[in-house]
Amino acid sequence: MSSSSCTSSLLTIRPLPTKKNPITKPTKARLFVKTMSLNQNQNSPNPNPNLLTSITKLLWGQSLPPQLLISAVRTTWSTAWHLMMSQMAPSDPSGSYARPASKFRIHHASSNISRQNLHLYVGLPCPWAHRTLIVRALKGLEDSVPVSVASPGIDGAWEFRDSGHPVSDRDMLVSTSDKAQGCTTLKQVYNSRRGGYNGRSTVPMLWDVKKKDVVCNESYDIIEFFNSGLNEVAGNPGLDLAPPPLRKKIDEWNQIIYPKVNNGAYRCGFAQSQGAYDTAVNELFCALDMIDDHLGGSRYLCGDELTLADVCLFTTLIRFDLVYNVLFKCTKKKLIEYPNLHGYLRDIYQIPKVAATCNFVAIMDGYYKTLFPLNPGGIRPIIPSDCEHEALSKPHNRESLSSTRNDVVAFQRDRCILCSKPKV
Repeated sequence: MSSSSCTSSLLTIRPLPTKKNPITKPTKARLFVKTMSLNQNQNSPNPNPNLLTSITKLLWGQSLPPQLLISAVRTTWSTAWHLMMSQMAPSDPSGSYARPASKFRIHHASSNISRQNLHLYVGLPCPWAHRTLIVRALKGLEDSVPVSVASPGIDGAWEFRDSGHPVSDRDMLVSTSDKAQGCTTLKQVYNSRRGGYNGRSTVPMLWDVKKKDVVCNESYDIIEFFNSGLNEVAGNPGLDLAPPPLRKKIDEWNQIIYPKVNNGAYRCGFAQSQGAYDTAVNELFCALDMIDDHLGGSRYLCGDELTLADVCLFTTLIRFDLVYNVLFKCTKKKLIEYPNLHGYLRDIYQIPKVAATCNFVAIMDGYYKTLFPLNPGGIRPIIPSDCEHEALSKPHNRESLSSTRNDVVAFQRDRCILCSKPKV
């Protein structure tokens, strides 16, 4: 129930007439409330604060609301919160966030994917969609794989709203209309496929324009495909973000980064029990401590070359102080307190084309103004100074580092795995 409905309910409560207390005419208090109700602007999206203040003073003066009312509101909100969270962030019996599996996958042996009719759907707040935008930009696929940028609606579903600013992919990415199907929501795009679709309409999503069907909505499948499956139409085919000699290392890092950092931040924010949060936050910061130590002697995760593992880590790090530290309660440390991780973040941010994929206002709006159960007031805080473009553009001096500590890194990975608790 909205706050205006609660206020309306309070105003309509009337005591029943009795012999000792017959209701013959309105009291001054009731007339005052009625007059204030009539004077309220009915078209205003929010209740009149002066009206609410007057009512609360009338009911209990300068005192706090009665304990019974506080308890009732707390119980009602707690019940509603758990209900909303169960829909927004499914959990296991322990209260730990359980991310649903992607429905549409690309199999590496598949060769029937059209290279000429692809369209990418993304949302700027989403870290999983962000990784596809980065690989698309680095590989020079902007012309070969057009993109439509959705925005979260008031109910959290992805919808298309043209920003009205004519920009190219070389500029800062902003929300757009649906350039492929002309739909108003992403759900409509999914439903337009042959046979329809009634599952979760998620980003990123790779779409076949000619077949009108979903190619894939698993982010890692898409970035692998962009990296190696579209070289014939790529502007930078020589770049390989997963070279064969490094694939084993990339897989090892992904086994740490995905559950403990990428999904780990969400497991903190979407935890529905104290135990689930404690487990997630300890695993998250154990992993960040280990990665920061490793990056003290290695420019990137796998040595001197940027890889897909770095891209996956970056999209979480760029949101850490911006969103996760506050909204997801990842409060043990800020990223700027990690000297190597923050330098590493700036290093990748300064790679040509990467900064243009980072729309900080859209990212913050997508979390603070959309995740109602976590931020009911919808107020977006000011951007932290260490997350501004000027701060991220400062020299990082990481060019001199080289990956020469493989034995130490292997030990550190084992330590990170040992310090985490097994999944329930």
